[in-house]
Amino acid sequence: MKWVGRRQSANVEDRRGMSGGGKAALGGGGLIVAVLAIYSMFSGNDTSFLQNLVQGLSGSGAGQAVERELTAEEINQQAFVKTILAYTEDVWGQVFQQSGQHYREPHLVIFSGATQSGCGGADAAVGPFYCPADMTVYFDMDFFQELKSKFGAQMRSKVDGEQGDFAVAYVIAHEIGHHVQNLLGASAQERQLAARARSEAEANKYSVALELQADFYAGIFTYYSDKINNMLESGDIEGAISAARAVGDDAIQSRMQGYVVPESFTHGTSEQRVLWFKKGYQTGDISQGSYETVLRSVAN
Repeated sequence: MKWVGRRQSANVEDRRGMSGGGKAALGGGGLIVAVLAIYSMFSGNDTSFLQNLVQGLSGSGAGQAVERELTAEEINQQAFVKTILAYTEDVWGQVFQQSGQHYREPHLVIFSGATQSGCGGADAAVGPFYCPADMTVYFDMDFFQELKSKFGAQMRSKVDGEQGDFAVAYVIAHEIGHHVQNLLGASAQERQLAARARSEAEANKYSVALELQADFYAGIFTYYSDKINNMLESGDIEGAISAARAVGDDAIQSRMQGYVVPESFTHGTSEQRVLWFKKGYQTGDISQGSYETVLRSVAN
């Protein structure tokens, strides 16, 4: 993936050089942590769910923060994230402008271990997420190694030179997709439908549709950003598809518990996630991925 020397966003805050500023902890054992991490890595659309998930994570210790210098690898990762966020700003700024709207750029926080968000305490176990309360995406970069080692996503070991990891870019683009949903009203629509749901299984379908639309938006981003920034290289799309497949509900449940419970799906199957990412990337037509359209595909 081409990214070195490109414009970097000014909307990124790197908190990895800070420590002691109120840690978070998550009990329940490694298996539960892993399940929560993957199930939550693409959430952020449902504030109440996120707040329930991270309840108790925020530590009461408010020790004095200590600064340290970032490592060379961390600085490189920061530059990569800033560039990808700038790419999303380029794309969605143009898309919104073409429809006569203004794109309000989100912020992105890189952290290590634990931090605070507008949605409460955030722990690495929660995974990457978008918080609509402060319009900010939160990332612990170490999580991506977990995605590779435990769930089989095809990801490079690090962001190095021109070989940026497009699987990471896909995740960022997905979370920015939740921001787009927040701006365009799909998130509010999903919450209203879920509040009226007659069962948990019905409410889950509304959540699945929102997550799949965010995958579609990640594909839309990829389509337009390659045209604007000429960013793609051989193997990039395959990396994104591998990540999308790895975080399908069926893939996660099969790996973690040996069987699947479709009624409990909240993010979509591997096949659905790949399908909607590819639909966005192959068509570049945002009208083909309205929330109603995606929801109909889930209901059928």
